[in-house]
Amino acid sequence: MDRSLNRVELKGRVGQDARILKVENGGIAARFTLATNELIKNRDETYREETTWHNIVAWSRKGMPDFNLIRKGTFLSLEGKIRYVKYTSAAGEEKNITEIVAQKIIIPLVE
Repeated sequence: MDRSLNRVELKGRVGQDARILKVENGGIAARFTLATNELIKNRDETYREETTWHNIVAWSRKGMPDFNLIRKGTFLSLEGKIRYVKYTSAAGEEKNITEIVAQKIIIPLVE
């Protein structure tokens, strides 16, 4: 039987300081955005840079860095999986978001 795989690897810069949240079970979660950049070749052989913003969520556990180190502009790499979330806003609107659930975050010592 073939096995499926949901795995993402990203390297980029943090868009804003991580929002650190305490969850019901006593755990700690962090939410932040991560920007990745890619050079795209135009038809006229010039290049343009395209930035993609990713919504990241992570839970504190062994091997995760101190979430207070996840600050705006910090370069980091992460491994995780894609998750699609549907919810109803306070105004009663159906919303869909895509987020990356980080399973490993590495903040290099030197940027």
